[in-house]
Amino acid sequence: MTSTETMLVLPSHGTGDLQGQAAIRALVDAVADRVAAPVLDCFVDVQQPDVPTTLADAPGTSPLIIVPLLLSTGYHVRVDIAEAAQSIAPRPTLVTPALGPDDRLIDVLAVRLREAGLRDDDQVVLAAAGSSDPDAVADCESVAAALGSRLGREVTVGFLASAEPRLDAAIQAARDAHPERRVAVATYLLAPGFFARLAAAADSDLITAPLLQAERPPAQELVDLVIDRYSQAAQALSQLPATGGR
Repeated sequence: MTSTETMLVLPSHGTGDLQGQAAIRALVDAVADRVAAPVLDCFVDVQQPDVPTTLADAPGTSPLIIVPLLLSTGYHVRVDIAEAAQSIAPRPTLVTPALGPDDRLIDVLAVRLREAGLRDDDQVVLAAAGSSDPDAVADCESVAAALGSRLGREVTVGFLASAEPRLDAAIQAARDAHPERRVAVATYLLAPGFFARLAAAADSDLITAPLLQAERPPAQELVDLVIDRYSQAAQALSQLPATGGR
């Protein structure tokens, strides 16, 4: 168990999907069970409370560590969460990187593909939400490359919004390249919701579940990843001058 005086804030995207809400809640609860610090959850969109409100209302004056429950760097991390953190100065606050890329995400993606029935000759397309931020796109491409190395085959990327190629086009390109092979989609989404439904509607031969599912406990790799982000940030925060900083 980690022992610290800091408070942990876990902002996720937010969703109107009840299964998605339950899946994220289970991850937050699993993290809270393993850290000796108060844990607050909040959302960058759709649900309440939002990030600025949660940070402004956070009790006490102890430092805050914000671990975004988001898979890639993007607008929500760079702008929404960063600006909310800046707004509560001079309270010491540190925002960690997004969860991905990370080898533990590759572990879970590989497990989900095996569970879905991946064959040795299947082509694989990584389905990502997409972003207008080139760094977020690069993060997804890095994940696809790492998953390809793990599986021993090329993995391409298809985006569901805001970036190209779109998932349908990526699936078609894979099918055109090897029409005799199946196309498997690895769902690189944290939880069920709107984007997961879009991915499921694409014309693939098989598709994995999101990384989190409402009907099963969160993968230990995901819990460990969040806690590691927190622990590393707590160590960095402890080395800052007493006046704090970001």
